Formats: sequence, C-alpha cells, structure tokens
Amino acid sequence: MIKSIEATGRTEDDAIANALRELGMSRDDVSVMVLERAKSGFLGFGASPAKIKVTWEEPDPEPVPEPKPAPRAAKPAAPKASAKPAPAEHERKPAAPATPEDVAKVEDFLAGLFERMGVEAKASAVIDPETGTICVELAGERVGALIGRRGETLDAIQHLTNYVLNSGSDERTRVNIDAENYRAKRADALTGLARKTAARVVRYRRNQTLEPMNAYERHVIHTALQDFEGVTTYSTGTEPNRRVVVAYDPETAPKDAYQPRRDDRPRRDDRRDSRPPRRSGGYPSRPAYPSAAPQAPEKPPVDKTVREWN
Repeated sequence: MIKSIEATGRTEDDAIANALRELGMSRDDVSVMVLERAKSGFLGFGASPAKIKVTWEEPDPEPVPEPKPAPRAAKPAAPKASAKPAPAEHERKPAAPATPEDVAKVEDFLAGLFERMGVEAKASAVIDPETGTICVELAGERVGALIGRRGETLDAIQHLTNYVLNSGSDERTRVNIDAENYRAKRADALTGLARKTAARVVRYRRNQTLEPMNAYERHVIHTALQDFEGVTTYSTGTEPNRRVVVAYDPETAPKDAYQPRRDDRPRRDDRRDSRPPRRSGGYPSRPAYPSAAPQAPEKPPVDKTVREWN
C-alpha cells in the first residue's frame, strides 16, 4: 500500500526533516517530490515556505475475518474482535545505536560467510559515533569479487548482515559495508550522472528516467539534484526495479535556458567555420601548356667579323 503526506518548512531540507520526524522513518525509506520551492521574498514580504510530498510503501493490512452467524440460541454469541492491522515497517524496529556486542557479532558472521564463499577477506567493523551505525571495511586480495557488478554482491552481503544482526530484536541497528572505497566512488559517479541528466532535462525540457537503483543510490540522486534549478526528482516502480525520474520544472527553470530548434542542425556560420583552413602558400599555379601555332625556323647567326685581303 502506497501512502503519502505533505509537509512544509523554511527550506526543502527543513520540510523533509519535518516529514521524516513525523513518520519516524529514514530518508532511504521514502521518496520526496518538491511541490513548491521556498521563496525568500523582498524584505520579508512575499516569502513562502517550501512544500514537499513524501511517499512510502506499507504492507497491506490483514483482511478482517467476517463474523460467523450467531447460532440459534437464547443467548446471542459475542462478536469476535477484528484483526489488528499489521504495523508499518518503521514501527516494528525503531533505530537504535550499536553496541560492542553487535560489532563482534557482525565480524563473526562475515568471517564465517567468507570462509564458506572461499574468499580470503577480513572485515573490520567500527561504530560511527554520530549516527550509531556499524561501518564495516573489507580488505583482502580478491575483494573485487565481493563488490560485484555495480555493487550487487556488496549490497547482498550488507542485506544479509543486517538481517542476521536485527533478527529477533525489537530495535534496528544499521550496518554499512564498504570495500576499496567503492561507496564513495559510486556516489561521485552517480552525482555526475545526475547533474548531466538534469542539464539535458533543462535543455530539452523532457523528463528522463534513470536505470533501476537501490534505496541508497536513489538517495544519492535525490540529494545531488535537490538544489538544481529547473528539475525535480521522484521515484517510480517497485523493488527491485524502482527508478528515479528527473522531471522538468518550469517554475524554477532559468529564464535564459537554451531552447533547441526543431531540427537542431548547425547554422550556416557554424558550417562555414567548420571547413579546414587553406594552406599559407595558396594553391599551385596552373602548368604552362605548349602553343598550337607553328613556329618559324631559327636563322643562323651572322658573322660580322672583318676579313683582311693580302
């Protein structure tokens, strides 16, 4: 079941924080769509807060069994209590800081997992003092095999570790697993991809849908384009094929944005400038051809010397 609420704040970040505080959820569990950007106004006049729409998924409630007809008796049967709907995911396991026992449990589980996988890797886990999350760094010779294509294997290992650590507990402790600084490199690549896509959306005024991504990668895209003028982002689809849509926002688009022509062909001046330059010496001169008119025979030279007679 898909649910959504609207929230306001002085800025977009404040509005998102207010919505997450009200729901008790994290940024990775929701999709944010900016409805109205914040306006500062002039000298306090005309200012308006930011307005967003937060969407999340909840499991469908269990069907309520229909009450059976009362038997024919003098005393009517008491009606059965209705089934209680299943609590939302964020209500089942609230976030909790990690403990040293959790760190040891994570390291033991990963050591056994790598031994069965036949991979020589070592996991070093520490607790982030700010968020209380367990950060695990993998090291070894064949760590690249644990990352997989676009981090799919690394995400699967992280998912299994979170499940083993939080199984049978009323609180949820987050575990982030990284290898060879892959998370930071992937975040930089996604940020560059998001900005290039947003520039094309503003230029051609057409929405673009990115490839399927997990919750963390979608969060990177949303954060990278949060302050980009002329676009807004939201997620569509269901896991594992959930995608991010970069949509054109005419209200925040710059006025001097490029508007492509119908055929988008180069202009005449551009075609003329694209010609190769001429050589500095110019073109070679035309060769001399022989004349077709007949020429007179050459006369012998005249001897002008004076002879003396004896």
